[in-house]
Amino acid sequence: MPFVSIRLAGTASKQQKAEIVADVTRSLVERLGKNPAAVQIVIEEVSTENYGAGGLLIADRDAPASSTRGDAHAEPGQ
Repeated sequence: MPFVSIRLAGTASKQQKAEIVADVTRSLVERLGKNPAAVQIVIEEVSTENYGAGGLLIADRDAPASSTRGDAHAEPGQ
């Protein structure tokens, strides 16, 4: 029984989450021959105030003042 855990920084709409669940399930069925009824997926939305990368909270990195620095989630030097 496949169990997939997905963590998102921030939020997604119900429709977006439904599409992710459908896509991941379809992938496991097509690539691994899994029974779609057995595929379990949990989507956890993590507040950007509770998630950090590169020494900063994502909430602070994504603040409007940082928009001149480019993609806040890009690797350094990109």
